[in-house]
Amino acid sequence: MLYKTLLKNRKGFTLVETIVGIGVFLVIATASYQAYVSLFLLINENQYKIIELNLANEQFEIVRNLSYADIGIPGGIPNGKVPHVQTLTRGGITFTVTTTIRNIDLPFDGQIGSTTKNDLSPADNKAVDVEVACPTCKSSSSVTLSTTVAPKNLETASTNGALLIKVFDSNGVPVSDAAVHIVNASSTITIDDVTDVDGILTIVDVPPASNAYKITVSKAGYSTDQTYPSGAVENPTPTKPNATVIVQQLTQISFSIDKISVFAFSSVTPDCVVVPNIDFSLTGLKKIGTNIPKYSQNLITNSSGTYTNSVMEWDSYTVNGIDGAYDIVGINPLNSISLGANTTQNVSLIVEPKNAKSLLMTIKDSTTLLPITNAVVQVTNGGYDVTQTTGRGFINQTDWSGGSGQVDFTDETKYFTDDGNIAVLSPTGEVKLKSAFGAYNTSGSLESSIIDTGSPSNFYNLIWTPTDQPVLTGPNSVKFQFATNATSTATTTWTYKGPDGTSSTYYTSANAALSTVHNGDRYARYKVFLNTTSTTTTPNISDVSFTETSSCTPPGQAVFSGLASGTYHVVVGKSGYATSTIDVPVSTEWKEQEIILGP
Repeated sequence: MLYKTLLKNRKGFTLVETIVGIGVFLVIATASYQAYVSLFLLINENQYKIIELNLANEQFEIVRNLSYADIGIPGGIPNGKVPHVQTLTRGGITFTVTTTIRNIDLPFDGQIGSTTKNDLSPADNKAVDVEVACPTCKSSSSVTLSTTVAPKNLETASTNGALLIKVFDSNGVPVSDAAVHIVNASSTITIDDVTDVDGILTIVDVPPASNAYKITVSKAGYSTDQTYPSGAVENPTPTKPNATVIVQQLTQISFSIDKISVFAFSSVTPDCVVVPNIDFSLTGLKKIGTNIPKYSQNLITNSSGTYTNSVMEWDSYTVNGIDGAYDIVGINPLNSISLGANTTQNVSLIVEPKNAKSLLMTIKDSTTLLPITNAVVQVTNGGYDVTQTTGRGFINQTDWSGGSGQVDFTDETKYFTDDGNIAVLSPTGEVKLKSAFGAYNTSGSLESSIIDTGSPSNFYNLIWTPTDQPVLTGPNSVKFQFATNATSTATTTWTYKGPDGTSSTYYTSANAALSTVHNGDRYARYKVFLNTTSTTTTPNISDVSFTETSSCTPPGQAVFSGLASGTYHVVVGKSGYATSTIDVPVSTEWKEQEIILGP
């Protein structure tokens, strides 16, 4: 009986208790493992850092034991015996050691190129920078040490000159850490260095030579700029020839690079049907020589009707049709297409099957240079007499004096709402910050009415004027966000977004490419944010526009096909504009003619 009672009272682990126990064990084991791994990585990182410091000190010891004349880079300036890049192994680990040596022109005895005291011997000291990195080491950063070496003896007058290289971006802001590659093939001089925080690199004690120094400036994720040899067959008269260095003089040369951008082309019919394999040419405005563009390529869309290039330089580009079976009957945005730095620009090529020779008429407003919708274009030549109306090109608002409270954009002088800090009547036709007792509000916002584009649309650029604001208002004193929806019912939620397609960013450039997240919607509205850092000055807006295409209709354009060679008489008119008359010769298979209409 006692044995049975003991068996009855005996308990074991249930399935739930077992699972919970295993879970607790796994949590503890995982945490312990992660702590062990982190500690191991930290120990390794410290070991790498110690080795890198030792290697840098080794290089300094080598430099200290060289004669002053030998402290330099082979084939560089100064010339010497220290390798520019070395691969060294310590403890089975491979390290990259990069040594940079520069001549220094100290100000105590004047400086080369100075108008007050020109230094005839500018190579006063030498600066030595040693960077040690481990490319294969996980979570290890490089180590950089610097020192200055002075000569024992007094300097003598130099028979050399100097190069001062300035690098800035598309806005004129200096670009630091830009890689500068200098080559003089005739003297075997090769220099690889980087710009300082001011975007400047000075090379002192450079042997004189005429049009001999080829300079290339680059940076990861940026465009490239360079000099070109004079007299070359492909570019005999370059706009930026190879640099010349003159004895005891400073040669200054500037380069402009900026972050690369993306061009995304699509080829479709006016009914939005994809057309694959369309040939077209793309030419940039920048020139590297007389009538020689920096960029000029023949391109083709793929089997999906798209072509994307993600390494484009900021510039203004012109598209031309060169396809054998299709003509371009519309381009959106219009030629020339402005591509800003670090942006994505979508371009629609509207195409139709060839019909003899074609003339694409592009009609723009003289003030904004935006496409004009509903312009009447008549083209005649003998028995040929065709009249067409350009498609809707842009929607804009130039007056807000009608006040707030309008939901739908029926009265072009009204808007939906503001935050109470906005003035629209001082003067009429402008949006400013409201002032009281001579002091402007520091910020304010205005939200437009709902704008109906007529059908599902693609949205391209948001434009406003003026493009420049008073300096005292501070940077980005005008910002916009854009919102679209497929419907405009009372329950519709409007989420304003910036260039990355989220509500956390803002459009700050006056000709900004709208995010593609809006494409396919029919209704749109904008919101403007004004702010100032000075209560005595306010930013202002006098015009807001956005370009769009509805159902792939080319904006501000009309194509005339089936033409024979000859001169055609063109008359363009629209209410509120002066009529334009022009004769256009047609001899090629495809031609675009731009006409600017003014009041």
